Amino acid sequence: MINVNGLRKRFGAVTALDGMTFTVPAGQVTGFVGPNGAGKSTTMRVILGLDTADSGEALIGGRPYRELRNPLRHVGALLDASAVGPSRTARNHLLWLAHSQGLGARRVDEVLQEAGLTSVARRRVGGFSLGMRQRLGIAAALIGDPPALMLDEPFNGMDPEGIIWMRRFTRALADAGRAVLVSSHLMNELEDIADRVVVVGRGKVFADAGVAELLAAVSDGRVTVRTTAGGPAAAVLEAAVLAAGGGSVTPAGPDALVVAGLSAEEIAGLLGRHDVPFSELTAHRATLEDAYLNLTRDAVEYRATVAGEGR
Repeated sequence: MINVNGLRKRFGAVTALDGMTFTVPAGQVTGFVGPNGAGKSTTMRVILGLDTADSGEALIGGRPYRELRNPLRHVGALLDASAVGPSRTARNHLLWLAHSQGLGARRVDEVLQEAGLTSVARRRVGGFSLGMRQRLGIAAALIGDPPALMLDEPFNGMDPEGIIWMRRFTRALADAGRAVLVSSHLMNELEDIADRVVVVGRGKVFADAGVAELLAAVSDGRVTVRTTAGGPAAAVLEAAVLAAGGGSVTPAGPDALVVAGLSAEEIAGLLGRHDVPFSELTAHRATLEDAYLNLTRDAVEYRATVAGEGR
């Protein structure tokens, strides 16, 4: 388990962390999301002892990183896939890491195979694509078979096959009992793999909840009704919404109504009892991106203007 408790950090006049607090439990993938400048990278660097917090603590298995003997056996991290000497081969890079932790060449060959790099193990890293460097970074993070992993933007540079592999691989790491923290701007990927999401902005936590809980919180209960009997359908549904004490029925084109305040099951029952035909009921489902944008709309540091806006 990784515990982040009340981290505060300033860089001159800039407050990078303002009481950052959350937990990465074992056996789960925890998404770590927020706008640029939210404090994600600083938090991960503090956890790994690369930066020192002004106050608060970050613990891995109950201990700070600096107290861990052979730390790669406790936590693995992918922070910058390009931070590898270009003249080294992939295998030599991993051998150097393995020797620093008291591990042998056998473990190097195991992680090369896990990351799908066996065929290019003796190639120089300078000739690797970004996706191959990401795989090498994953192999390095796994070298000590750690119970905790931190991955910063692991999907960057991956081709479609690599993205599918990363999804399954990350999920498998958590299912094996590891605590996995994944920082990413790709909400659709996190929605597929994460159990929980920590949403941050301006150095503090805005939300820390299960993915299903977050999506339920931002779903507005709207249902789109496709029907050729728009008038009768609207009359039936407006009466039901009024009786329920709140909601709305809004036209959305010649053959569609958007209903708020009634569930799809209730709408189907009402229309059926009144012999009003309909061809489709579609409940609006919020996405993780919807939840993220809703939570962080006031914490975006850099906001561009779409061409033509404001004219």
